[in-house]
Amino acid sequence: QVQLVESGGGLVQPGGSLRLSCAASGTSGFNLGNYGIGWFRQAPGSEREGVSCISYTLGDTHYADFVNGRFTISRDTAKNKIYLQMNSLTPEDTAVYYCAAEFGGPLSFWELAPNDYNYWGQGTQVTVSS
Repeated sequence: QVQLVESGGGLVQPGGSLRLSCAASGTSGFNLGNYGIGWFRQAPGSEREGVSCISYTLGDTHYADFVNGRFTISRDTAKNKIYLQMNSLTPEDTAVYYCAAEFGGPLSFWELAPNDYNYWGQGTQVTVSS
C-alpha cells in the first residue's frame, strides 16, 4: 500500500509560480524508485488530465503539450518526495492537482492516462487569479 500526500497549492496571480510537493510512503521496504509517478489535474466540470510524469528507472520525464516548458517534475528518492515546479501560471491552470504512483511505471509512459495509476493522493487546489 502506498500513501501520497500533496501540498503546496494555493492562490497565485497570473504569471506567478508554485511548487507542489508529493510525499510518498508505504509499507516496510517502500522505495519510491520502484514507482512511476504522475501529476494530474482536474478543473471543475472537466475530466482529470495528465500534466507530467517521471519514470521509475532513469527518471525520464514527460509533459503534456499544454505545459509548454513552464513546469518541471522532479523527485528526491532519498526523501520519498516528488515535486512539480510550475512557472508562468495562467488562469487556465486552475485545478486540483494530484500526484499518482504506479509500481513499475504506467502501461504507457507517454499517454499520461489516469487509469494507468493505482495510487492517488487527495489533491491540492491551485487557483490562478488576479
